[in-house]
Amino acid sequence: MSLTYETIKQQAAQAAEELVEVAKLVKGDIFVVGCSSSEVMGMHIGKASDINAAGAIYEGVMSVLEPKGIFLAAQCCEHLNRAVIVEKEALLPGTEIVNVVPHPKAGGSFATTVYQNAKCPVAVEEIKADAGMDIGDTFIGMQLKKVAVPVRISVKNIGEAHLTCARTRPKFIGGSRAMYDEALSGGDIPR
Repeated sequence: MSLTYETIKQQAAQAAEELVEVAKLVKGDIFVVGCSSSEVMGMHIGKASDINAAGAIYEGVMSVLEPKGIFLAAQCCEHLNRAVIVEKEALLPGTEIVNVVPHPKAGGSFATTVYQNAKCPVAVEEIKADAGMDIGDTFIGMQLKKVAVPVRISVKNIGEAHLTCARTRPKFIGGSRAMYDEALSGGDIPR
């Protein structure tokens, strides 16, 4: 299969759809994406940012998230200390924002695309997302809630970039006598 922006868009949409379903995301949840558009296009991370590939991924992911009312958060690259671009509406009251506007060479093409398309974009130093996709080994773990659970989906790559996914669940506390709410755990009840 030849690599086209339409193929990238379709892969991103399919991956997002599968992860949203497995993670049981609902309106108001946060879905974080770390994305190397360079890796998507078969180049080394940080070396060949591609705004069109980022746009294709954005369109694919948003085609799934927007109708469900799920917020998209974009992790920036290391040049912005992995700050996150998100809709202001997604933040808890009192969340401190930082002042930065991403661009392809500082923040990355995907974060730039999210910023340019958001209704009221803000940058924060960190977020606690409910699930996420890591496109091109950008390491989104720091942006997920404390208990991240790997999710295996049918999509293994977006373009040429390796894809990993995760969902989160609340921490289990207590001991051998504790009881847990299976609906909160995603089926991971310790036995």
